[in-house]
Parts: sequence; structure tokens; C-alpha cells
Amino acid sequence: MQDIYDIIVIGGGPAGLSAGLYGARSRAKTLILEKGKWGGQAATTEELENYPGSIEQPTGPEITARMKRQAEEFGAETRAETVTKLELGGKIKKVITESAEYQAKTVIIATGAKPRLLGCPGELELRGKGVSYCATCDADFFTDLRVVVVGGGDSAIQEAIYLTKFAEKVTVIHRRDELRAAKSIQERAFANPKIDFIWDSVVIEIKGDGIVESVVVKNVKTNEVKEVQTDGVFMFVGYDPVSDLVKGLVDMDERGYIITDENMSTNVEGVFAAGDVRVKSLRQVVTAASDGAIAAVRAEHYISENF
Repeated sequence: MQDIYDIIVIGGGPAGLSAGLYGARSRAKTLILEKGKWGGQAATTEELENYPGSIEQPTGPEITARMKRQAEEFGAETRAETVTKLELGGKIKKVITESAEYQAKTVIIATGAKPRLLGCPGELELRGKGVSYCATCDADFFTDLRVVVVGGGDSAIQEAIYLTKFAEKVTVIHRRDELRAAKSIQERAFANPKIDFIWDSVVIEIKGDGIVESVVVKNVKTNEVKEVQTDGVFMFVGYDPVSDLVKGLVDMDERGYIITDENMSTNVEGVFAAGDVRVKSLRQVVTAASDGAIAAVRAEHYISENF
């Protein structure tokens, strides 16, 4: 008979790895499943300078790799598998992947969020051919070239600063007349001679013959349209939850974020959610790690009360 896990965590980003660490450390039989890159969105971020204690080696890949190693050292099992179906209604939950079927007393959904598409002509056609959603992944392809960054939040401006290590020029296009990024990040960007800004504007088309050559930009106040020559376009216009797996199984808001209480409990007994996939006011690595810890501790309490 197949072993029944105490906790199965779906997602290997900071929330999932934190949940795995806390679960395994409490001696719960814990499995973490991740279909893509361990570390999630955090692993694609060059600097996590606002994560407590990350003064030395503060890169996303370094920090999340340490999180995974720490969870494993406490006994969490980690497997690279894609979950295709969940059966959450019974006391024992079933987690079905492309290659196996697992059973668990509790499940923690930590599937995170993915970059939102801009939705303009040329975006999908030129994705991977100059259109990117990850500066850390692709910056070196644009050494001594011109790039555009779309967005004005923390991620957009941090990645714009990072891109200046490689690109000749970085142009930030933002639909408002001021940035939303933290003031400390803004100050660094404004002081960087390689970065300039196009305000009150949106990208309405990406052009290129097999590779990005320019973007068409529209001013939202004057309706003026102009074409900006560029070799690359980096999109940072927000995120959407990766929650299709549990659609119809747990309560969500209108955008697809999972609704939980302060203990990370969903409306289904024994099912918890943590990190960027749930409804919350701040989506940062530190809050994802916090969510994961809370979810695992509450899962342990649920098990002790029900099994």
C-alpha cells in the first residue's frame, strides 16, 4: 500500500519551500512538488536586497537554492513533477501527477503567480525573440544593445537597473507620470545615466521581422503615437495567479486568487494556500515565506486534531 504523506506542498517557490521546511522540521512526512524552476519567481530576480538577512549573496537563485537545501536537510522530499489533477474532497487527498499518484492528509497550494501578458500585437510572435519577462534570465543576450522595460513597479525598476549592467541604454515606459516603485529603488534608477523614461505611455505594438526591432508607443494623455527603436522588450506589468489546478475546488476571488483566512486555510478542510497564489495585500518573498510557515504549522495542527 502506498505511503500517505502528512503534507504535500504543490509549488517550489519561497512559500512552498518554507512550508516544506516547517512541515519536515515538525517530523511530518512532507513532499514538495514543483513542475518548473525551483525557487519560482524569486529565482529569476537578480537581487533580493529587502529579504531580511540577505546582505551577503542576496541573489534570488542563491537564496532560494539555500531554502530548498534547508528543507531537504530537515527531511522534506522534493520531486520535479507536474500535478495534473487534485481530489480534495475526502479526508485523504489525492494528488495526481503526469507520472504518479500520491495521497496526503493535507495539501498546501503554493503555485504562485506568473507574469501578465501585455496583450499587444507582436508580443506572442516575438516572445523569446526579443520579448522577455525575466531580466535575470535574458539580460546577457542584450549586451551593448538597446532595451525597453514596460512597467513602473518594484520589479520593473529593479530589473531596469539590472539590465544596465549589460545594455547600452534602457528606456522605461510607464503609463503614469510617476513610478510606483519604492523610493530607494526610484532614486537609484533616476541616478543611473543609462536609464531614461517615457511617461504617460503604453506599448500598443511590438514590431520586428523574426526579432524585435521597435515598439509603437501611445501617449495616454495626448494620444500621440510614436515608434521607438529597440532590440528587446522586457515586460513587468503585473502577475496572474497560477490557480487553474484548483479552479472549482476551492473558493477564489474574481481574478483567480485563492481565498484563505489568516491561518492560510481555504474553504476545504485540510487544504491550505500560501504565497502569491492567495488573496493578500503584499506579494513579496518575505510574506510568501511567512505564509508557508503558517500553512505548515496549521496543517500539522489539523492532522493532530483529525487523525
